[in-house]
Parts: sequence; structure tokens; C-alpha cells
Amino acid sequence: MSSISPAARDAVQDWLASMRALHGAADKTVEAYRADVVGFLSFLTSHFGAPQGLAPLTRISQSDMRSWMAHERGTGIGARSMARRLSAVKTFYRWLGEREGFEPTAVLAARSPKYQKKLPRPLAPDAARAMLSTVELQSRTPWIGARDVAIVTVLYGCGLRISEALALTGADNPLPEVLRIRGKGGKERIVPVLDIARRAVADYVALCPHELTRDAPLFRGSRGGKLNPRILQKTVQSTRMQLGLPATATPHALRHSFATHLLEAGGDLRSIQELLGHASLSTTQAYTAVDSARLMDVYDRTHPKASMS
Repeated sequence: MSSISPAARDAVQDWLASMRALHGAADKTVEAYRADVVGFLSFLTSHFGAPQGLAPLTRISQSDMRSWMAHERGTGIGARSMARRLSAVKTFYRWLGEREGFEPTAVLAARSPKYQKKLPRPLAPDAARAMLSTVELQSRTPWIGARDVAIVTVLYGCGLRISEALALTGADNPLPEVLRIRGKGGKERIVPVLDIARRAVADYVALCPHELTRDAPLFRGSRGGKLNPRILQKTVQSTRMQLGLPATATPHALRHSFATHLLEAGGDLRSIQELLGHASLSTTQAYTAVDSARLMDVYDRTHPKASMS
């Protein structure tokens, strides 16, 4: 942060501390915010020819914002990344405006570039079932095959992130009927556990050669340490290739599949939001778009009027 003023540097540090304390922001989120806002403040140093203290920062104009955005787009970043950076700057300025007693109108009025949101890519139900029944074939070691089946079943059956599944410990064995999961930003949620997931974990535990103490990881690597997520990603990749599934069939796609298949079965968005641990309902609403896109595809292929065009 050498290219920004001490006052601005301290303000950024105080803001990030508040993000951690008040909003439970995860470390990666905080680091991304820091990089985006420091990049903006560094641009202002270059733009004005000197590091800007707090008083000049309160007088940023719409022209200054347009100059920054033009500079960023000139580096070749995409609309999605630009939107993320602008969002971080706006969040910082909202906080700074409240602390310093000014209205950051010019910053908040800056328009985010439009971009096509990437929709989640869930597996079809039969592809998800094939993944569960084929993943164990990727290892010649029975307990490792059982481990991989257990993890993939938990990802799909409970809608967990990989990091959440690998954070389970021996204290979670045997899996209860509901799991208390601590997700992004330390947010806690309650997730029901299907019988098939409980059985898969029990089968793995029965074969695992390592002692599963309460404080140790539940899912172990071949040498007994905590399983590296990259190992699971490679296993799912091998399974995907064996089944002829698209490159989007990743471990995280199983979480998307969990949500999409619940929605297709009549689940409501609020309940799915709670099960996934999404902070915002708008995040969960992406699955509505997935369902609608699939419906329109079926319509285009089967409706009598479509075949007449």
C-alpha cells in the first residue's frame, strides 16, 4: 500500500477489520476487497499525481470514476471483473461515508458494466446417479474407493461445498440425521442428511485403516492426513471422462445439481437458500434461470409450433 496515503491505508485496514467483525467475511473475500480498493486508491495517486488523504477522497467526482473505469477496462479485464471491483469500491465508500459524514454520491452513482451471468451447470439426475456409482472404480484400493463414494454422495445429497465436506471430523461419525455446517464467512446452517449419504460414510468408515478420532479429519488421504481437495477433483475428472460427461461435471457441480433437482421436485427457493447457505436469495435464484432454460429447451424441441418453423 506504499502508493496510497497513510490515512487512506489506515481507513482500508479499519474497513476490512469491520468486514471481518460485523459481516463475518471470509479471508479470501477480505483479500479480494483489499486488492480491489487498494488498486482504486493507487489509481487516484497516479491520476492526481500524489497520494490522496481522506479529505480529497471525499471529493471524488463522476469524471474521476469514469477515468478509473476506463483505465481498468484498458488493461483488458472483463465486464464481470470490472463489476466486482466497482462493487468493492462502493462498499468501501459506503463505510467511509458513514464514518466521515459525507455522501459518496459520485461513487455510488457509477454504473456497473452489464455482463452475462454464468448459470450453474448441474448434472442431469441420471448423470449424477452414474457419477455416484462409478467414482469408486477410479481407485484399486477399496477404502479409498469407498471414501470417494462417501464424499461425492455427501456433496450431492447434502449440497455441501468441497471445503465443507472435507471439514467434517471424526466427531461427525456416524453422520447424524442433520448436520450443523459452518460455511463461508463462518455462517452456520442446518442440513438434513439422506440415508444414502449416511450409509456411504458408514461403509467408508468400516474400511478406513486410519483411526478416526473426534478432532481428526473424517475424510483421509492415502497416508492418513487430511484429504487434499485436488485429489477429489482429479477423481471426479477421471469419472467424468469415463462416463463421457462434459467438463462442467465437477465436484462443485454436484452442489448445483442438489439445488436444481430440489427445485425441479418442487422445493421453494427460500428453503434451498437456507440449505445451500447463500447469504442472498438472488444467488439462489440463478437456479430458477437454469430450470427455465431447460424448460424452454424442451419446449423448442417438442412443441408442435416449434416443429413448424
